[in-house]
Amino acid sequence: MNFDVSVVIPVYNAERFIERAIDSVLMQSEVKEVIVINDGSTDSSVNIIRNHQKLDSRIILLHHDNRQNKGRSESRNLGIKKATSNFIAFLDADDFYLENRFKNDSLLFGQKKEIDGIYNAVDFFFYRQVTPLEKKTLTINTMSENLDPDFLFEALITGGYGHFHINGLTLKKEVFKTIGLFNVSLKVAEDTDVFWKLALKCQLVAGILDKPVAKRGVHEENIFNNEETYKKYRIKMYQSLAIWSANNNIKLYKIDLLLKWVWNLKSREKNSLFKDIIYWFGLVIKAPRLFFSILGIKYFPLVRYRQKLLPFIFK
Repeated sequence: MNFDVSVVIPVYNAERFIERAIDSVLMQSEVKEVIVINDGSTDSSVNIIRNHQKLDSRIILLHHDNRQNKGRSESRNLGIKKATSNFIAFLDADDFYLENRFKNDSLLFGQKKEIDGIYNAVDFFFYRQVTPLEKKTLTINTMSENLDPDFLFEALITGGYGHFHINGLTLKKEVFKTIGLFNVSLKVAEDTDVFWKLALKCQLVAGILDKPVAKRGVHEENIFNNEETYKKYRIKMYQSLAIWSANNNIKLYKIDLLLKWVWNLKSREKNSLFKDIIYWFGLVIKAPRLFFSILGIKYFPLVRYRQKLLPFIFK
């Protein structure tokens, strides 16, 4: 399989950053096409992209119907559908690749035909003054070690081995036939949703973990600064992943890890028992396998609130 890459860039009002992002992709010799999706921008982003198209035919500019703003998931999905390369990578419009972004990926895919994707380290780049807290918390996105692909999901969900970022991910295009596209119901955490599905169903291996292959731009408009938005969608991600996993024959002990987080987050809502029972039935209706498994009993709200009724489940 030839190693040629389609890079998908969703763009919404990124006039400050998009030129640097596109240039960083074009300097990679492995890139066959740069698919830029205008997500309803109202600034000069489109003009900048069109000017670059005149200089390099690899740039493909796409729009949603009526040039609507549909979000990152819809935009990435459009890019995936239109991509013609064997491999796909992603870049956010306010981020950029570093030199030789795909060099090691090309070697690994050539050596290991069975792997579906590679994750690499990604660092931060500050477009504004960095705070003392950010110096401590915004450190390189990477995994602490090269993990067995069969253990990757557990490593990611526990957070004990680090994490990776979408800018450092290179995938065979065919993996999206296995896991599906980005979840359009998630405004944020849609990338984590894809990472974990990949870890559950595909063979992902480590690439370069000790130095970055790309950098994330930090500025005033970053969505990852909005904790309330993440709080709202985090539980949606866990529950949709639990449903997806149950319907895709994922092992029950891995679904158990997801459901623990679902109920951990639900408990913070302090709902009535009746409301939680209604919620649980709404979830298992979408995933009947859960209802007929031990997890259907273990996570039934009445049992969780009255664990002494069935103590053997909680040993």
